Amino acid sequence: MKILIVDDQQLVLLSLEKLLSGLGYEVISTDNIMDAIAKYDSEKPNLVIVDINMSNLSNTESISDNASGLEVVKHIKQIKKDITPVMVLSGNTDEEVIVKGFELGIDDYMKKPLSLSEISARVKRLIGGSNIEKSVIEKPNSKERYIQNKCIGVVIPCYNEETRLSSDEFKSFVHKNLGYHLCFVNDGSKDNTLAVLHELTKGKEEYISVYDCEKNGGKAEAVRLGMLHLAKQNQFDYIGFLDADLSTNFDDFQDLADTIYNSKYKLVFGSRISRMGADITKQSARAIISKTINYIIRKILGMEINDTQCGAKIMTKEIIEKTFNEKFITKWVFDVEIFMRMKKIYGSRKTQELILEKPLNRWIHMDGSKLSLKDSIKIIGQIGQIAVHYR
Repeated sequence: MKILIVDDQQLVLLSLEKLLSGLGYEVISTDNIMDAIAKYDSEKPNLVIVDINMSNLSNTESISDNASGLEVVKHIKQIKKDITPVMVLSGNTDEEVIVKGFELGIDDYMKKPLSLSEISARVKRLIGGSNIEKSVIEKPNSKERYIQNKCIGVVIPCYNEETRLSSDEFKSFVHKNLGYHLCFVNDGSKDNTLAVLHELTKGKEEYISVYDCEKNGGKAEAVRLGMLHLAKQNQFDYIGFLDADLSTNFDDFQDLADTIYNSKYKLVFGSRISRMGADITKQSARAIISKTINYIIRKILGMEINDTQCGAKIMTKEIIEKTFNEKFITKWVFDVEIFMRMKKIYGSRKTQELILEKPLNRWIHMDGSKLSLKDSIKIIGQIGQIAVHYR
C-alpha cells in the first residue's frame, strides 16, 4: 500500500514518514503542490495526506497565488475524477476552507495537534492495515506523541553548561512534541558543553541541532546568531529562545506558543510576576535588584512592561529580520534592545499592540546561574548605554 504525503514543513513530513513506514506502508513525500500532482499521477498512491496551508507551492507560475493544498484535492477528485482517498491534515480552523475541502471530495479531515495513534487509526480505516505484524500504534507511548499545529524553532544558548543540561528532559520534549526543533547554541564554552550537546543530538538529529560559536560573544550574540540561523529555514512558523537551565520550563513555553499563534501578536514573552497560583522563586537580594532594574527599564522604554529580562520569548520571523540583523550593543540586556528597536521601526503605540507579556506559571532560580549579583548591578550601566544609543 502506497501513501503520498504533502506538507511544506519538513518536521511534519519526517514524523509522518517514520510513522507510516513503521506501519509497513510505502511512503512518498513532497513539500510543494506541483511536485505532489506530478507524483500522484506517476506513483498512483492508495492514499493522499495533504496539508491545506502550503506556503511553498512550487517554483513555477502554474498555480494561482491564492492556491493551497486543496489544489491537490481538486486535481484528484475533480480533474482526474479518481476515488483515491484524500485525508487533510491541517491546523487551519477556517470553516469556509474546511467546507470547501469536503465539497471538493476529501474523505477525512484532521485538525492539528493530533496524536500519531489517531493518524494510524484513521489511515487504517481508509485503506486498511499493512502486512507488518508489529506496528507503531501498538507501542505504549504512541498516544503521547503529537504533531503540533505549527512548527516552532527554539534557540537555547549554552555557555559552560556541561553539568547543567537536562538531556532527558530535552529529548523527551522533542519525542512527544513533533513540530518543535531545539537549536542549542554553544557560546565558546571552555568545558565539555559542545561534546555533551553533540551526544544529545544522537538519534534526534532532525529535532535537535547544535550551532557552534567558536568564541564567547555573550548571551546576546549567541541568541542573535541562533535566531538568524533558524529564520533562514522556511519550515518554522515561529521562533523563540529559552534558557538552557529550564528556569522557565517547556509547559510555560508551549503556553507562549499557543498564545502567539492564536492571536495577532508578533512577540509574546514570559513574565516572572509573583501571583496566586504561580511558582515564582527568586533569591531575595536578586528580587530587589530585579525590581530596581525593571523600574529603570520601564522609564527608558516608555512602556509598561513588568519583566523584559525573562529568557523565554517567541516571535514571528518578521520581528527577527527587523531587530536581530545588527549586533546588540550589550551582552545581557539585549531583550530591552529588541523592544527599543521595535519602537524605532513601528512606533511606541504600534509596538504595544504587537507584543504581549504573559505571566508564567513557574520560574525557578537555578543554582549556578551565570549572572551573579555583581553582574546584575553592572546591568544598570548597560541599560544606560541603551538609553544613550537608542535615544
